Amino acid sequence: MSSAPSADAIWKDSRWLGQALDPPKGLVRFVAMDGQAYRAASFLDDRMLAGGVDAHLLAWREVEEAQPADARRDARWIFHIGHVGSTLVARLLGEIDGVLAVREPRILRDLTYFPAETRSAFIPGVQALLSRTFAAEQAALVKATSVVSEIAAELVPPGERALLLTAAPRSYIATILAGENSRQELATLADLRARRMAGRVEGLDGGASDAHRAAAAWACEMTALEAAADAMSDRRLLWADFDRLLDDISGGLARIADSFGFDAPAGRLAEIAAGPLMSRYSKALEHDYSPGLRRELLAQADRDHHADIDSALAMLERAAEKSPLLARALQRAKD
Repeated sequence: MSSAPSADAIWKDSRWLGQALDPPKGLVRFVAMDGQAYRAASFLDDRMLAGGVDAHLLAWREVEEAQPADARRDARWIFHIGHVGSTLVARLLGEIDGVLAVREPRILRDLTYFPAETRSAFIPGVQALLSRTFAAEQAALVKATSVVSEIAAELVPPGERALLLTAAPRSYIATILAGENSRQELATLADLRARRMAGRVEGLDGGASDAHRAAAAWACEMTALEAAADAMSDRRLLWADFDRLLDDISGGLARIADSFGFDAPAGRLAEIAAGPLMSRYSKALEHDYSPGLRRELLAQADRDHHADIDSALAMLERAAEKSPLLARALQRAKD
């Protein structure tokens, strides 16, 4: 392990990832990263610490005071509803020359769970930390954890850019039902999601079946994005449905790259779309996975749970009668 970096060294480039933050204690954890480490990491939360990384705690005040007056805050952002290929999209975009993909740094989740009056003092510095790159011509692309959608409007400065990645409710529910881990996650996050969407959605019976719980999860995450979009009218936002994106991955990447202002020739995007990332499980590249296999798994889940899924979708339609945000989300999925 190296010695701790100075506060001035933090701002030279993106070598020291601002990985975690403790606002009450005023401490921030930095982890040493190079370009390959960013490229390889599926997540930059505490799972990365198991590999014996070079990490140090610094006082936030010292880091903030060393921040250059002209620090960049031009990171591009990906917000999503979970289980919609956001890791894959971030990996693919990270293959574009001049793009540094930063996937799910814990520091964003840390901010999300503190009151707005607490995190407001840290937001500008975190924006700047996550906009650092290894070269001036590079641009940072930050993919947040789904819960971070709750503070998306605080993170994206006016005039900057974000992708809002979604899936239709039937596809999302089938995705959850097709995986044992994702079904377990439903129970783990149910209470938190209920608290998050209180005031946005009412009338959801999340206990009838896993399909109903998955529908409630979709409602929570989608209305979070809809509310964030309402608060970001002066940002450049692009909505994308993951299943439609898979139908034309090179075209979809071109639309996203254009929205983000990335210099991405069509030939390079075609190479990326035809490359090995499309045949691997994006969260664990050692495992085979493909759009075709995904379609098969979702079709099987739909056959196995068709009645429950239909009932869960009907529940969403009823709840949407009293929730404008949910009604908008359902309409967006149909358009």
